[in-house]
Amino acid sequence: MKEQRLILLVEDNDDDVELTLRALRRNRVANRVDVVRDGAEALEYLFATGSYAGRDVRDTPNLVLLDLKLPKVGGLEVLERLRADPRTRRLPVVILTSSNVESDLARSYDLGANSYIRKPVDFTQFMEAVNQLGLYWLVLNEAPPYGE
Repeated sequence: MKEQRLILLVEDNDDDVELTLRALRRNRVANRVDVVRDGAEALEYLFATGSYAGRDVRDTPNLVLLDLKLPKVGGLEVLERLRADPRTRRLPVVILTSSNVESDLARSYDLGANSYIRKPVDFTQFMEAVNQLGLYWLVLNEAPPYGE
């Protein structure tokens, strides 16, 4: 079993990356957080291809925080590809987005998202959302086994 639980943050907005990292630190979530900036990089990271070809795919994140509006490959396509692969289909994916489009919400769940959180504009609310996220997904939730 892995000793440190890993979070993969897929976010292209620098301000949102910093806000999320700060909220995690303030809530004493000390887990390693790897950040990728677009959907194509997320897929390379998760499947150890391209610039991540040397990465051990068994070092799978315990949680993916996935934005929807991403360059190159959108978040919904990333989610669809994760769910289509036996190695990643059980990987907990939380959509963390500012999108308030109902079709994004419905499609995220149709594709197998574990949770959908709209980023609160208010910093205090955002901090509380991240605190709850960390508590549930990294402490309480039992992680699925790798692959099949």
